Amino acid sequence: MTYRKYFDTTLKFFPIFIAYTFFTDLLGYFIKFNNSFQFFSEGKYASLNIVIYNIYQFAAYLFFYWVYYKTLQRPKHKQWVKYGTLITLVAYVANMIFQNPLYRGLYYAELIGSWTLLACILFYFQEKKREPSSYPQWKNMLFWISIGSFIFYLVTPYIFLLGSIDDHVWYEYHFQKILFVLIAIMYGFYMLGLLLGQRKAYR
Repeated sequence: MTYRKYFDTTLKFFPIFIAYTFFTDLLGYFIKFNNSFQFFSEGKYASLNIVIYNIYQFAAYLFFYWVYYKTLQRPKHKQWVKYGTLITLVAYVANMIFQNPLYRGLYYAELIGSWTLLACILFYFQEKKREPSSYPQWKNMLFWISIGSFIFYLVTPYIFLLGSIDDHVWYEYHFQKILFVLIAIMYGFYMLGLLLGQRKAYR
């Protein structure tokens, strides 16, 4: 319903990304709770769905890197996005050498990927603060998406990493509930952007 607001912007593929997120979670649910959806025949690995989330998170980073690379205007910031993308790619390759992505989460690489994304968002905020505009920020869809993503990726990589190191920490400190709250906050900001955003205010 709101696609006309951003169909010709750098967020034109955003609905595809959201659909990919939905179907990844749906497939992850079926793998975990339905015996008909399994990647591994071995019993102890039958319910493991981590591989699809490893692929998803890497794809999510690449999507947002592309969005901010196309949106940012300062050549220095664009160059840093390129460096960050390369570093994230190397981090994923290195993480896969030491941990099998079929059975383990690539949380160290995700942490580095999140740093790059946070830097992209900070570059974006910096440019928006300095550039003259006749439209307030609350009318800018990407501004809301940036806030939601910043909050989410500022915390969640550490939650996953700590939880993978010690399962007791994950349950003792209710990390799953914290994760659900962060997801709700992120999508809340996404929805605000979709509802309040105006085409002329976009960047």
